[in-house]
Amino acid sequence: MPPSLAADDITALILRVSLKDRAAFDRLYSATSAKLFGVCLRVLKNRAEAEEAVQEVFVKIWLRADRFAVTGQSPMSWLIAIARYHAIDRLRGRHAPAETIDDTALELRDPAPGPEAAAIAAGEQRQLDNCLNELELDRAAAVRGAYLDGDSYADLAERHGVPLNTMRTWLRRSLMRLKECLER
Repeated sequence: MPPSLAADDITALILRVSLKDRAAFDRLYSATSAKLFGVCLRVLKNRAEAEEAVQEVFVKIWLRADRFAVTGQSPMSWLIAIARYHAIDRLRGRHAPAETIDDTALELRDPAPGPEAAAIAAGEQRQLDNCLNELELDRAAAVRGAYLDGDSYADLAERHGVPLNTMRTWLRRSLMRLKECLER
């Protein structure tokens, strides 16, 4: 069983997943899949269906991680909410009549994000860039290094010439400032 991560670590992983970082996704999965499986199992009461639901939940997390920063929820609450609502939707789907879908309609559907989603993503990216620019230069560089480039805290502490715990404090406080900025 993987060691449990602190909320800040899970937040960092979700932010890195939003940038499509596969290593962060693997770590997030290892750290949280057991808990999310328990949530799905409690709702669905079927082990096989709960296992399938957890896989689908992580697909949703991969696709929607960029929405986490604007929710204001704790990282585990956000992940659990996704799992719970997905399991409830599956439960409701058991009783709904299956719709027939024309296979040609699925082939014609464009998998790329639509104009609205692209505009929202671009706006969110600008807002994140503006908020990063409000941080001190060394703090912003550390945040970019940790969450965009995947640098370890130890590497960042060495690069910036500060103790490891100071780097952790920089990153934690910077994430809190980013969250406040993004909520404005």
